[in-house]
Amino acid sequence: MKFSKGISLGKLAQLIDAKVIGDADAMVYGINEIHKVESGDITFCDVEKYFKKSFKSAASFVIVNKEVEAPVGKSLLYCADPFLSYNKIVRHFYHPIPLSAQISETANIHPSAIIEPNVIIGHRVKIGAYTHIRANVVIHDMTSIGSHVIIQSGTVIGTDAFYYKRRSDGYDKMYSCGRVLIEDRVEIGASCTIDRGVSGDTIIGAGTKIDNHVHIAHGVVVGKDCLFAAQVGVAGKTIIGDRVKLWGQVGIATNLILGDDVEVYAQSGVSHNLPSGKAYFGSPAIEAKEWFSDYRAIKRAPREIKDLKDRLE
Repeated sequence: MKFSKGISLGKLAQLIDAKVIGDADAMVYGINEIHKVESGDITFCDVEKYFKKSFKSAASFVIVNKEVEAPVGKSLLYCADPFLSYNKIVRHFYHPIPLSAQISETANIHPSAIIEPNVIIGHRVKIGAYTHIRANVVIHDMTSIGSHVIIQSGTVIGTDAFYYKRRSDGYDKMYSCGRVLIEDRVEIGASCTIDRGVSGDTIIGAGTKIDNHVHIAHGVVVGKDCLFAAQVGVAGKTIIGDRVKLWGQVGIATNLILGDDVEVYAQSGVSHNLPSGKAYFGSPAIEAKEWFSDYRAIKRAPREIKDLKDRLE
């Protein structure tokens, strides 16, 4: 999320009751998760073993829970609980307004778009030309939808990220201030859910087609011309290349990268990055040709063992 205008690191420190380690006059222009940060952004890290990763990121500023020396070119904010401080900054700059009408007055809907009955459209939503939103769809704040898009009934776009921090007495929710961006010629089936990014964007690339009952989690980036069958689930922050095919009930773990032209067969579970241009199957998914070769070997094993015993008798 980018701020409407920059704020000095010193003023931000006062907001969250933190100590500045570095340049208090440096200007902060946005807040983001570690995998989405850009120069001028602030992020947070509350696990010391990941400090180095955050310091090597594009973030100009990092909120930490240990007083350490600031790396060259960066400044730090030291406080007791970076997670709560991150939330406090988000809530200071992003003020969600409850919807009081079926379609917000701030929504920007192209005159050629078709909006069927009982569609809910939130604040600052943008819908492009010739897009068709079917009955009972819900589109939450700041979602951007391109032209020639079809969204089937019962789908919800822009729900909060499923992102929590475990505490001794339960879970703390991380507030979502990101968006969902749906590019041109995308089709989304019935009863799908696409979460907004925590602070960055969830993106569905142009020409992608999504079947019914698919869940796309926070911060996922889906490439162009992908094809997802029913009941696919993609966990947060995963990046999917162009022309990827995910067949029914495929599950993709968090923070992975799937290359271009990957195909994953039905009911597979993906727990690691998948290189481009190959087909995969199984849980955990491996190259499909390897899986089927192993399967054939297993099927042959009882007969081969029997033949060996017969020869030894």
